[in-house]
Amino acid sequence: MSRSLPPSRFNGSTMMDRRSLTSGLAALAALMAMPAVAAPTPIPASAARRVLLVVQQGGPSMAVDQALRDHLLASGFAVEMADQRAGPSAATGFDLVILSSTVAAKDVDPAWRRSPVPLLTWENDCLDDLAMTGKRHDLDFGEAEKERYLWIVNAPHPMAGGLSAGLANVYAKQAPMSWGKPGLGAITIATLYGQPEKAAIFGYEKGATMDYETLAPARRVMMFLNNETFTNLSPAGLRLFDAAVTWAAGGPRA
Repeated sequence: MSRSLPPSRFNGSTMMDRRSLTSGLAALAALMAMPAVAAPTPIPASAARRVLLVVQQGGPSMAVDQALRDHLLASGFAVEMADQRAGPSAATGFDLVILSSTVAAKDVDPAWRRSPVPLLTWENDCLDDLAMTGKRHDLDFGEAEKERYLWIVNAPHPMAGGLSAGLANVYAKQAPMSWGKPGLGAITIATLYGQPEKAAIFGYEKGATMDYETLAPARRVMMFLNNETFTNLSPAGLRLFDAAVTWAAGGPRA
């Protein structure tokens, strides 16, 4: 004869199971009744830094300026081109102005000297107007006709691009280089090889004293390039160029 569980024990277990089931269903119903929570919005990537590239539009070296623009775009910058007659107001909202040497210095607004936007150039004829050097051509600034090497004098600085101190081959073949003699507040990165008095890469931090006792309203950088030489840069030269652009624009993004 089979034995059954005592009624009291069976009924208690059944009631407990029913209560658990009821509670679970109630919790599920309450959960389903809650308003849907939107998925977290992904944090957008930092907006690309905006560069205003000032060139002689339609000039004989326009193809080189376009190659420069394409390189900056590939490096993650947002680039707009402007003609040499553009004034500082054109740079409103930009992170960096690059003044190509394809411009005619006489057509460049001297008010760029006071622009609060960081500026990088390799137009040596504009260095005096920008107060980055003195005014004497071939003494305070100028151009060397056939060069290929620089001498890195400040390797620890970010603008040196990680290159070692000493000789750096920056051109694929000999070509002209711009140079200047900066004021005492400058950070000199490299000089023409064998010509230590001619700085090929230098910059000013915001607030540093440039020439004529002018204080830099934002970062200022001078590079060694010439009208046609961006496309002649060696890997080391391109590394220096990228490092200078990055520093001028405020340094690497975190």
